[in-house]
Amino acid sequence: MPMRRIALSRNPSELGLSMRIGLVCFAVTAAIIGAVWAWLGAPVQVAQSPLGVSEKLYCVSYAPFRGSQTPFDPNTRIPAAQIEADLTLLAGLTDCVRVYSVDQGLEQVVPIAAKLGLKVLQGFWISNNAEKTKVQFETAVRLANSYPDTVRAVVVGNEVLLRGDLSAADLAATIRAMKARVKVPVTYADVWEFWLRSPDVAAAVDFVTIHILPYWEDFPIPAAQAGPHVDAIRRQVVAAFPGKEVIIGEVGWPSAGRMREGALPSPANQARVIQDVLALAKRDKFKVNVIEAFDQPWKRALEGVVGGHWGLFDDAGHKPKFTFGQAVSNHPHWIWQAAGGIAFAALVFGGALAARRGATTVSNPSLAMWLAVTGNAIAGGGLIGLSVANLPVESLYVSGWLRSLAFLAVAVLSPVAVSMAIMRETALPRFSRLIGPRGQRVHGPLAITIGAVAMACMLLALIVALGLVFDPRYRDFPFAPLTAAVVPLLLHSLVMPRPSGTRGAAEVAASAVLAASVPYIVFNETLANWQALWVSAVLAALAFTLARVRDARD
Repeated sequence: MPMRRIALSRNPSELGLSMRIGLVCFAVTAAIIGAVWAWLGAPVQVAQSPLGVSEKLYCVSYAPFRGSQTPFDPNTRIPAAQIEADLTLLAGLTDCVRVYSVDQGLEQVVPIAAKLGLKVLQGFWISNNAEKTKVQFETAVRLANSYPDTVRAVVVGNEVLLRGDLSAADLAATIRAMKARVKVPVTYADVWEFWLRSPDVAAAVDFVTIHILPYWEDFPIPAAQAGPHVDAIRRQVVAAFPGKEVIIGEVGWPSAGRMREGALPSPANQARVIQDVLALAKRDKFKVNVIEAFDQPWKRALEGVVGGHWGLFDDAGHKPKFTFGQAVSNHPHWIWQAAGGIAFAALVFGGALAARRGATTVSNPSLAMWLAVTGNAIAGGGLIGLSVANLPVESLYVSGWLRSLAFLAVAVLSPVAVSMAIMRETALPRFSRLIGPRGQRVHGPLAITIGAVAMACMLLALIVALGLVFDPRYRDFPFAPLTAAVVPLLLHSLVMPRPSGTRGAAEVAASAVLAASVPYIVFNETLANWQALWVSAVLAALAFTLARVRDARD
């Protein structure tokens, strides 16, 4: 049966019915958004610390860089007061800090630690620059000999074999040279696999220091299995080097960042992994150095978002991310995010009603149109809080901020503008109608807006898809803003009648690239990675939407 044509401005009863339907849909939307955020923000109970009342952590990795400070800048020098403030805070948590270098102010750590009664696992940085390595070596010798009661051991380089900066033979020679110059124990630290490949290095050290990072394994380990994994690997290394003490020089879990297969960064998972490993260490009486004390934003340049979020304390206020025996929420500001999402959903419905009220003679809104607006409001309102919260977390340098702001812009504009277009029955124009010859361009502001949003969404989606195909390891999954932007376009495509015009070349090409990327992303990230599956589904939805775009005039 064809839709009855009415003039809303002349029929108050029809307008009232439309508003009542909109209010019911908004109420349902608000309830869904509130319920989802209550579930996401629900606190997770953290187990009690396995350590005794008077016990502290054996050691914690410490880097003093805050905010924009970075070791990549040779002019960076950390002031002594900043280091002392950090170590004073850490003294309540641990008896020891592990440092990795002796320049840029880090040579002050040992004297300050001595004053505060802390021990230090004193590392020095070995690189492929022989002169710089020599300076680091001599400084470490001086500190170890000047503060033998503070320096617990000298760590000769960090993951040198992993990076390939020295051969195993040259590294073993450097270890022996250090042992000849200092009286404290000498070790080397690397990922556990490289110890098993380098028995000569193990023979040179006083004790073996292994790194076990379940998140970064070639086959990532979920948080629930991280403790047993650490236990199994440590036992394997102990069996390989009988007579040598084996300590864990790095173990930890990130609190934010992209999933790797089933390994999900979160504060609750971070607490769980550290608690599980400390319980193992207590049971089997081995030593553990936790990575790391404070979040290090500069590491995002190397490892993406996840690199900057391994700290037990955050960077901004040096506040603890969790406390043993207390509940922790992965989304502590969920009430504000829910309220903001509901307010945004109200904006979506308000825009839809305003667009309908401003129409002259259009068909009566169908149930499908109202359901599409509801879907837009749920997608936009439900995810806007997460998109805003992730903005500073996922943005690094000017290019990163521009990209994140572009994602946020389409996430905000798409639900509102597309909902208005649905109520006005405005078709999505081909991209050539936006940037093609002037005489062939569309002129309606609503058509131009949704076309521009679709074009921006396509470009951002291509960046995401190609990045996850060709350089995926440190790429994040912007599922929140991408979903908020794509869902309205998809629902518009399904609800609005398809024009009978021709397809656009840009839309077809982009659709093909997105569709081809999805299987590889799913295969590479595996079915265990729900973030990857989510993004892949959104990319597939956009590919489907773009393939349906046809030429249509105003």
